[in-house]
Amino acid sequence: MPWDALPSALDLARFQFAFTVTFHFLFPAFTIGLASYLAVLEGLWLWTGRAAYLDLFRYWLKVFAVNFAMGVVSGIVMSYQFGTNWSVFSDRAGPILGPLLGYEVLTAFFLEAGFLGVMLFGLGRVGRGLHFAATCLVAIGTLISGFWILSANSWMQTPAGHGLDAEGRFIPLDWWAIVFNPSFPFRYLHTITGAYLTTAMIVGAVGAFHLLRNRANERARIMFSMAMWMAAAVAPAQLFFGDMQGLWALEHQPQKVAAMEGHWETHRGAPLILFGIPDMAREETRLTIEIPRLGSLILRHDWDGEILGLKAFPKEDRPTNVPLVFWSFRIMVGMGLLMIGLGFASLWLRLRRRLYETPWFLRWAVAMGPSGLIAVTFGWITTEAGRQPFTVYGLMRTAESVSPIAAPALAASLAAFVAVYFCVFGAGIWYLFRLFAHAPEAEERGAETEPPIRTAGITPAPQVPAAQVQP
Repeated sequence: MPWDALPSALDLARFQFAFTVTFHFLFPAFTIGLASYLAVLEGLWLWTGRAAYLDLFRYWLKVFAVNFAMGVVSGIVMSYQFGTNWSVFSDRAGPILGPLLGYEVLTAFFLEAGFLGVMLFGLGRVGRGLHFAATCLVAIGTLISGFWILSANSWMQTPAGHGLDAEGRFIPLDWWAIVFNPSFPFRYLHTITGAYLTTAMIVGAVGAFHLLRNRANERARIMFSMAMWMAAAVAPAQLFFGDMQGLWALEHQPQKVAAMEGHWETHRGAPLILFGIPDMAREETRLTIEIPRLGSLILRHDWDGEILGLKAFPKEDRPTNVPLVFWSFRIMVGMGLLMIGLGFASLWLRLRRRLYETPWFLRWAVAMGPSGLIAVTFGWITTEAGRQPFTVYGLMRTAESVSPIAAPALAASLAAFVAVYFCVFGAGIWYLFRLFAHAPEAEERGAETEPPIRTAGITPAPQVPAAQVQP
C-alpha cells in the first residue's frame, strides 16, 4: 500500500511537534522582549514628555498586537498534540506538567489577557498612570509565562522532586524541587536574554533600514540607538549564561554535550572542534578543524579536564541525530558571536559619533534582523534533539510516550498543519513586514486615535434635533 512507505508514527509525531513548536517559538521569542521594550518607551515618554517616545510606542504596539495574536493561536494548536499524539506521555507526566502549565494560564495568561485590551486601546481613554501600569503588567505577564513554560521543559531535562506510583505515573513530592530543578535557573536566564536580543536585532534592523533611506529620521535614530545599547549590554551576558548552561549540561546530560562538541572518544585536554562532519555509522567526526585543549578549558575551565565522548555511553542512550545537535549548536553560537560583534562595533562607532552615518554598519544591522530568531530556534533544536531518546531525561523514552495512532492519520494531519501554517501565518508575517516598511513618523497613529467600532449590541441612532421630535 502507498502508506507503507511513510515514516513510522513515532517519527511523524516527532516531526509534527517539532514543526509546530518551532513555528510557535518564533512569536514568543519576539513578544517577550517587545513587551518590555514598549514598557520602556512609555515610561520614557511619561518621564521626559518627549513626543518621539510616544510615537515609537504606537509604532511598535501595532507590531506587538499582530505578533501576540499569532503566538497565542500557534500555541493553542501545539498544546492539543499532547493529547492526540503523546497521550501516554501526558498520562504519565500529567501530574507534574499539568499543574505547571495550569499555573502559567492562571498567573500569566490571565494577566496578559486582562490588561492587553487596556494596553492596546486605552491610551487616551484611561489615565496615563493606569495605562502605563497595564503595559508593565503585560510585560511582566510575558516573563511569568516564560517562567512556567521553561520550568516545565527544564523538569523534562533534569527531573527532580518526583516519585512513581504503582501505575508508573510521575507524582509530585517536592514542588520547590520540581519548579526550581537543576537546569531551570540558567535556562530561564538564557532564554529571556535571548528574547531581548531577538527584539533588539529586529528593532535595530528596522531602524537601520529607515536610516538608510533618511538619516534625519529622529524616531528611527532613537529606536536604532536603543537597540544597539541592548545588543552591546545583553549579548555578552547571553554568552555568560550560555556557558553556565553548558556546565550544568555537562554534569546532568554529558551525552548531549559530547554530541554538541562532536567528541566520540573520551579526552583529557580535549580540543574544541570548530567544524567537522559527525559520522554516526563510523562513530567519528571527520574533516575536523579544531583548536587543541580549548574544549576542556571552556567546559572544565581546566586545560587538562576530562570530556567524555559518545562511546562512553550505550548506543541506545546517545542522541539519535548527532549531526543535527552538532550543527544546530554551531549555528546558535555563530549567531551569538555576530551579535556580540555588532554590539561592540556600535560602541566604537558611537564613540566616534558615526553610529547613524556609517552605511556598511547600517546594512550589517539590517542583515542581522533575523539573527535572534535563528539563534533561539537552533538553540531550542540543540536542547530538544540533544535530550533524545528521552522525553523525561533518563526516565521515559520518546518511543514509550507516543499515542497508539496510525502513521497515515499523522501524515494527513501533518500535511494539513504545514499547509494552514504557511498560509495563515505567512499572511501574518507578510503584514508584519508591511508594518516594518512604514517609516516611524511624528504623531504616529494608534488604536486609541481611531473612533470606537461597535461590533455587537445596540448602535445609537443619530441625534435628531428637538424641533423635529413628535410629541
